[in-house]
Amino acid sequence: MKVLSPKIIHSLRGYDKESFMKDLMAGIIVGIVALPLAIAFGIASGVTPEKGIITAIVAGFIISALGGSKVQIGGPTGAFIVIIYGIVTDPAYGLQGLLIATMLAGMILIALGVFKLGAVIKFIPYPIIIGFTAGIAVTIFTTQVADVLGLTQQAVSETGELITIPLKTPGDFIGKWMCYAQNISTFNQWSFIVAMGSLAVIIFFPMAVRRIPVLNKIPGSLYGILLGTVAVLVMKNLGIDGVDTIGDRFSIQAQLPEMVVPTFTFESIQRLLPVAFTIAVLGAIESLLSATVADGVIGDRHDSNTELVAQGVANIVSPLFGGIPATGAIARTMTNINNGGRTPVAGIIHAIVLVLILLVLMPYAKYIPMATLAAVLVVVSYNMSGWRTFKGLLRNPKSDVTVLLTTFLLTVIFDLTIAIEIGLIIACILFIKRVMETTEISVIENEIHPNEESEEALTIPEGCAVYEINGPYFFGIANKFEELETQLQSGNRPRVQIIRMRRVPFIDSTGIHNLTTLVEMNHEKGIEILLSGLTPKVRTQLMKANFDQTLGIDHFCDNIDEALHKAQKMLK
Repeated sequence: MKVLSPKIIHSLRGYDKESFMKDLMAGIIVGIVALPLAIAFGIASGVTPEKGIITAIVAGFIISALGGSKVQIGGPTGAFIVIIYGIVTDPAYGLQGLLIATMLAGMILIALGVFKLGAVIKFIPYPIIIGFTAGIAVTIFTTQVADVLGLTQQAVSETGELITIPLKTPGDFIGKWMCYAQNISTFNQWSFIVAMGSLAVIIFFPMAVRRIPVLNKIPGSLYGILLGTVAVLVMKNLGIDGVDTIGDRFSIQAQLPEMVVPTFTFESIQRLLPVAFTIAVLGAIESLLSATVADGVIGDRHDSNTELVAQGVANIVSPLFGGIPATGAIARTMTNINNGGRTPVAGIIHAIVLVLILLVLMPYAKYIPMATLAAVLVVVSYNMSGWRTFKGLLRNPKSDVTVLLTTFLLTVIFDLTIAIEIGLIIACILFIKRVMETTEISVIENEIHPNEESEEALTIPEGCAVYEINGPYFFGIANKFEELETQLQSGNRPRVQIIRMRRVPFIDSTGIHNLTTLVEMNHEKGIEILLSGLTPKVRTQLMKANFDQTLGIDHFCDNIDEALHKAQKMLK
């Protein structure tokens, strides 16, 4: 079956030692790059650090092994943070709900691939993609403010003591900022210094070492985590405390998890299906965009349907081991390409590297400062925002700007599910409006040219009227059709009316209904209708709807000459 033809099958033909060494180096580097991001995405999503790494391992392996792209690297991404956090922190769902929603999303992705709907995802309007991506970026940044500023709150412990704990914020955007404002007095200067220092290292250190062959391969986020961790350890030895680390908030488990199948119920499926659909659509969009970008760099062409099936399998298997939603990651995919990766073997090696890191180095992750992870996610949100593209789209037509801003604001203020749904609805409405504006219905008087090349004009006989429709004849132009009917029925009614449809590319059921109504109303008044210049497609659609029985097959004219000739006979 063509849809299940992974790229790895074709990539291993003629595979040699030289190709393996390139994939090995790329896989190791991508594994190192994926480590801090997997930890950061896991924590920001409201789950434990190792769940982020487990996702990168399981999903990364499956997406590379079964995917439709040679160089795609899969794993957790920033796009899912908002959705995952909302599910995990909702008492009605929790972690169990997240696992079920992720597996349902996987099933939807497989269905999209099997039914070859990969190309359909690409038709989602660009302003919607940029709008919700920028909205997610703003939301991710907002969630990190508390750790950057080191904000805390007072709480009562189980023993009844008053203790200081990390600030717990509401789930909504406005509520978060109100909470920050109310607790700004708990600002921790040391957390802020560590966050700003880590941010500076992430941004500027790679620039400083870009000419050093080995060091320029390491991502800025890893430099930031290493130096931020060392700085906090030194501070603790000097008696400076107050900067939370991963170990202060999470219990680290450096082991491979056991497989656990979540319990599905009809109620849970019904409740989580909308969320699962959002995860599936977002995952499909991001993975196919990533694969398309990669194609342009390596000169290849990915199989979108195979890629969707692989993404679906990854999102079904990953939750069985406690993983979170995964998709193709553009940053890690480009890192893979830039370091020589050219086959799915590099992605598989990246997953193996992460397994080794999980088993050997994970206990040391407890020393990583939360302020440093916040700095990593601030950079992720900046890169994800695409603010230059966003700014450029504001110069586009008003309809595009409306879709862009609506999707962006709904993503930020409400949630991604609502943003995508309403964004698509608005985009469809505006598209229909645009198409409707391209359709013109005009009245031709006195004489008419058979075609553009003809210099000779044909005379329209007295008692005959010619109306020309230019553009699609569908439900969107119902009001224009009503205007036409009004014109046909006002003043001196002609005895024969010719409707010229040579430039009508298609007609839908509403158009056929309106045309049927027009014919029936005019037949009652003794007025004949002739259709001229029907395209084969429109003619077939009318015949299937039995319109020929309403109008009469002899009233279908191939061209305007024939229509005018018949009109003259009818007028005698």
